[in-house]
Amino acid sequence: MRDGLISVFHVISSVQFAVSVYYDYTYVVIPSHVTKMHNAYGGKFKFLTFWDAIIQAVFFLICSLNDWFGTNAVSPKKPPFLRKLKDFMHAVFSFPVAMFVGVTFWSLMFVDRELVFPKAIDPYFPWWLNHLMHTMIMVSTLLETILTPRKYPSRAKGVSGHCLFLLAYLIWMHIIYYKSGIWVYPVMEVLSTPARIVFLSTMFLFSTMFYFMGETLDNFVWGKTVTSGKNHKRKKLQ
Repeated sequence: MRDGLISVFHVISSVQFAVSVYYDYTYVVIPSHVTKMHNAYGGKFKFLTFWDAIIQAVFFLICSLNDWFGTNAVSPKKPPFLRKLKDFMHAVFSFPVAMFVGVTFWSLMFVDRELVFPKAIDPYFPWWLNHLMHTMIMVSTLLETILTPRKYPSRAKGVSGHCLFLLAYLIWMHIIYYKSGIWVYPVMEVLSTPARIVFLSTMFLFSTMFYFMGETLDNFVWGKTVTSGKNHKRKKLQ
């Protein structure tokens, strides 16, 4: 029964994020007179939120495939490829990126929404899509952490993998600015160059912090011996 509910959760999560990506890419068209940013170089792929929705759709698809053809055992001796891929994606991409996008977005919205999601966009960007892409990403990844166990990669592999992802997006964001003269996020426009460097460095560290938060949460829920991949199990997991 529990395995069936988990499988349903994974399918629903994958579908909801796939629909979000499809709807945003196909139907959300924001006129240039409202904001030039959305129609500038890079299209939808300018935004980390869009990247993250794709990551979540793919991740939960892999979770579903692992439900059917892999294993959700607490500490399998020889985990199949799907389980290894699922665990790595959760640790390096799914959890930290989802939490970073959600927490950063809503924090900036609370301070001044014009810096991240101008009110003029509301008629073109449905509220339910906003919550799927900025709220449900956090809810889904937290539920996944609680519902299924995983083996975290080594710190060196996990942190370096996450940092490489952040570096790739940071470079992409500057390519967009070079090509279009427009910063992806309005908050960048109001910052001086030194302040921008401090802001981006802080965001880089803030996102990396969520990697360690995910690992800590896993340790709390499932036990350190499980997340570190050791063969023996804690008594509470037997």
